[in-house]
Amino acid sequence: MPDRQHTPHPAVVDDDDLLQFLDDHDATREDASSTRPPWRVLIVDDDTDVHKATELAMQGLQVEGQPLVFLHARSAAEARTLLVGEPDIAVVLLDVVMESDDAGLQLVRHIREELRQRAVRIVLRTGQPGYAPEIETVQAYDINDYKTKSELTRTRLYTVLTAAIRSYRQIRALEANRQGLEMIVEASTELGRQHGLHRFAEGVVTQLCALLGTLPEGLVCVQAQDDASGDARVIAAAGQYSSLINRPLHTVPVTKVRDLLARCLAAGTHLHEDGCTVLHFGLPSGRAMAALVEVPRELDELDRQLLRAFCSNIAVGFENVMLYTQLTDQAYNDPLLQLPNRTRFIELLEHNLKSPEGITLALIDLDDFADVNDAFGHRFGDQMLQAVAQRMAQRLGFNTAMARISSNAFGLLGPDEMVNGHRIGGVFDDPFTVAGERLQLSATTGLVRLAQSRALGSELLLDAQIALKRAKAQNRGASQYFSPEMGVDARERFKLLKGLRASFEERRLFVVYQPQVELATQRVIGAEALLRWRTAEGQFVPPDQFIPLAEQSGLIVPIGEFVLRTACHQVRQLRDAGFDDFRIAVNISLAQFRHPAFIDTVRRALADAEVPGSALELEITESMAMEEVSAVLRVLAEIRGTGASVAIDDFGTGFSSLSQLRRLDVERLKIDRAFVREAQSSAAGATIAQMVVNLGCSLGMRVVAEGIETEEQRQHLLALGCHEGQGWLFARPMPAEDLERWLAAPKPWEQGDGATAAPASAAQTTASACGTPTAAPVNARG
Repeated sequence: MPDRQHTPHPAVVDDDDLLQFLDDHDATREDASSTRPPWRVLIVDDDTDVHKATELAMQGLQVEGQPLVFLHARSAAEARTLLVGEPDIAVVLLDVVMESDDAGLQLVRHIREELRQRAVRIVLRTGQPGYAPEIETVQAYDINDYKTKSELTRTRLYTVLTAAIRSYRQIRALEANRQGLEMIVEASTELGRQHGLHRFAEGVVTQLCALLGTLPEGLVCVQAQDDASGDARVIAAAGQYSSLINRPLHTVPVTKVRDLLARCLAAGTHLHEDGCTVLHFGLPSGRAMAALVEVPRELDELDRQLLRAFCSNIAVGFENVMLYTQLTDQAYNDPLLQLPNRTRFIELLEHNLKSPEGITLALIDLDDFADVNDAFGHRFGDQMLQAVAQRMAQRLGFNTAMARISSNAFGLLGPDEMVNGHRIGGVFDDPFTVAGERLQLSATTGLVRLAQSRALGSELLLDAQIALKRAKAQNRGASQYFSPEMGVDARERFKLLKGLRASFEERRLFVVYQPQVELATQRVIGAEALLRWRTAEGQFVPPDQFIPLAEQSGLIVPIGEFVLRTACHQVRQLRDAGFDDFRIAVNISLAQFRHPAFIDTVRRALADAEVPGSALELEITESMAMEEVSAVLRVLAEIRGTGASVAIDDFGTGFSSLSQLRRLDVERLKIDRAFVREAQSSAAGATIAQMVVNLGCSLGMRVVAEGIETEEQRQHLLALGCHEGQGWLFARPMPAEDLERWLAAPKPWEQGDGATAAPASAAQTTASACGTPTAAPVNARG
């Protein structure tokens, strides 16, 4: 290493007057700053005299009201070791040439790039400027000042240090601000993942303490729901306050904490005193929340700025949490009864499936609830539900979970000895008092033993529903346990319904037609449209299996419209082919008949097919005709307004009133096929058939018999006075494309091949039309 010339002692100066002025300026702040930490300055130089001279020159001086303390390193290597354990150095006074010509410059690179200390100010001091030219060095290295040792007098050294320390302080403040803001952003992100109010409040304590650099010691309380000015409850706590969670604020044993939180909530402002910081948060509901953390130091302006930013961000988070809490409450709780709803109850079911032994599920349905609502109003119905829920909670609530599953159904989950038909029935033994009225209520119950079922949460409720439906079929107020056999039947029906819906959408349902004839002349007068279902696998499903499912599900309305439109278009084709007087009969379900758009549907079907109403006959069942006669009469009048006729199907299987039947004024009565079969084999069957014919004739109606399979049956019905019929004797139901060919082809009875009897004589026809038996033998085959 080349010899170096050392600079004169920097303490020897000529301009100490300025330094004295600076000393006087800082003296006024000395007492106030005596407790503030000193600025740490590292001297790195291989000349021991430089260390001593620098420390002596700066002895007793302060910068920005804080003293200086010096650390020493005699080489760049020693400085590297020292810097690892000393992160809070404000200024490094660094020699350039030490153990190598560029040791100082390499240390600069190490500080900036490896230690990543961007805030520390680096002042290069050199006695040999040529080894590190000033302009090139400043451009190449992140240094803050470059001085030769000869120009650093005491005053100038102080000036350099003051400028560097001020710069360091500003950079640290900016870094702290940035780090604080990053922490706030991270805290907001982290807290945003917490949806529950309690978890969010816990996170506020943790993040707030981290922001202020203290251990998590604090708690959060929120005002009561129903009293914005009253007591509050602790909803989160950390550290020494952990045991206070869920306690009312007035029971908090720490007087200082209790008083600070109460004052914060009452005043609606932040507090910083007595070693604590208390932040106030207003909530959308009008309530308030306060968070207290212990901060065992005085807050500076940066702390306060960060707290203001933290509060602004977290206040928005609190609003989101409160909104999420409200949405969750609405999603999982019934607002009227303050019970879990169906969704939450299914979660409870799935949880209990982990240990199902000895646990029973009950689905409790209040009988005649709709009638009570209609008679007394919905407000009374709500009060009735509240009374039932209260008594069930009192008598069955121990160790059980209760929920509201639907408008008038409760779910109950608990031990077998608590949840059973006997105990549930006992709840309804005594009358209920509702709005001053004494009501004797009953409930029907479906029960499922969890250990005996392989179903999941929602499927368990379905099993309970199946059992409930079976109980309702037995008796009102009954209870029924679910069995696997019930489940198989119900799931098969559901599978069938699902397939029916898919087949309807995929147009695998189609219409066939069974001709109808005059029994006396055997002249074809029309046909009945019948729905058929062929599955994707090519299998036919019997109508008596899928029609009830379509009616129960409401699918019968669109399916019925499809049949109606198809039948009308078929009439149009037949009329175009020359069959002018042909009519088609279409069965109408109760759901269609009651639908407000039913008559409009009939009108549109006739108009779209461009056929007169006389070409269409609508068949309704006897039970439909007898329900709410005034409403039925109104719909029948509207049907007649379209020109269509009406037939009562399956007559004799229900209970009809003669006076009501007279008021209906329909065109036809259809004798059920069961009576047709029995008309020849039993006296009772013959009597019923005769009564139906006589009744129809007396009311001016035509009588149609279904299910005629033999000539003997035709002759017998003709003798009774029946006018029309349909059945396999004449033709089986056939697709539309076969119907026109069949109508155009000669009939067996027209060919006189002996397959059927010849048409009846005019005298027989007249007698039959009046319902008078003829002398013709009922078994004659011609």
